Amino acid sequence: MRSIWTGAIGFGLVNIPVKLYSATETSTLDLDMLDKKDHSHIRMVRVNENSGKEVSWENIVKAYKYKDEYVVLTDEDFEAASVEKSKIITISGFAQKDEIDSIYFETPYYVEPEESGNKAYALLREALLKTEKVGIATFVMRSRENLAILRASDNVIILNKIRFAEEIKDASALDLPSRTGIRKDELEVAVSLINQLSEQFDISAFKDTYTDSLLKIIAAKAKGVKTKKPHLKVVPTQSTDLMEQLRASLKARKKAS
Repeated sequence: MRSIWTGAIGFGLVNIPVKLYSATETSTLDLDMLDKKDHSHIRMVRVNENSGKEVSWENIVKAYKYKDEYVVLTDEDFEAASVEKSKIITISGFAQKDEIDSIYFETPYYVEPEESGNKAYALLREALLKTEKVGIATFVMRSRENLAILRASDNVIILNKIRFAEEIKDASALDLPSRTGIRKDELEVAVSLINQLSEQFDISAFKDTYTDSLLKIIAAKAKGVKTKKPHLKVVPTQSTDLMEQLRASLKARKKAS
């Protein structure tokens, strides 16, 4: 694996030199875009809007429009904004992981220590495991300040980027049903169904079946088989039938088990 960030974890007065590695990879198919007429590749081009000419990466700069004028920024400008945050993952405190709502979670990274930081890394990892807590940290990556948690999982420390509160949209604008229209017996049956379907979570039991199905369609089309257009009509559950459907679900679950 190739590291995507190099710096250090700031844990009190202890600095732990580390590298970050992406902890995920996509399971989706890498699809190309083609011209419908002759199946030629479509190429994305960076074009100067005034001259119409293509611009190479080395001639592209980042800028911010300030009072109707562009101010061009360099790597030194980004580091000058906070050289410490550009190089240090600063732990500001610790918390229980379940205190952080899942809506805030974003991207996970594996944290690997440099050789000189092995002992301090191991100490932080074991302390996180023993306390069952996560470190709350901030750092800068790709010219953007990030909020993150550091948590221990077996032998590795994982950094999970999390969103700032201002990045979460307010749900109050949604048209949502009230809590007053649910009968007690309906709730009891729904809870019974949830309890019947409850089991220990095993991530390995879930597979990307959509991609597998799409690959089968691709293989069939390559052999000249025409794809049939599927039909699926989604019908909303009617409230008058809700208890009957819940009870039928319970019976079906009991038969299956």
